[in-house]
Amino acid sequence: VQLQAFGGGLVQAGGSLRLSCAASGCSFSRYTMAWFRQGPGKEREFVAAISGLGRSAIRYSDSVKGRFTISRDNSKNTVFLQMNSLKPEDAAVYYCAGDRNVIVGQFSTPDQYDYWGQGTQVTVSS
Repeated sequence: VQLQAFGGGLVQAGGSLRLSCAASGCSFSRYTMAWFRQGPGKEREFVAAISGLGRSAIRYSDSVKGRFTISRDNSKNTVFLQMNSLKPEDAAVYYCAGDRNVIVGQFSTPDQYDYWGQGTQVTVSS
């Protein structure tokens, strides 16, 4: 399984970015997909997750709820993260993650995900 994240960049505070993560080598539609981020000197933190087929669940961290939207296109094996109203504190390396066997209720736990993308940098200027 390979995950490739892209779409990061430099944006002014209040602006928007859309991240994408393309998956290959897996039955993508069955995978729970998530985004995590890691800022300088910080631990990796959960951002958002979307469940695979058969379940309909989306979760967001409180810090991004109402500003970020996670979605997926199973026909393209891709998960997206639309980020609006970006703040300087959103600056981080964003990682996509995926796994077929994520336990419901533990979407925010990094250990639930076996597969990770390489990360894409998001920089927000104030």
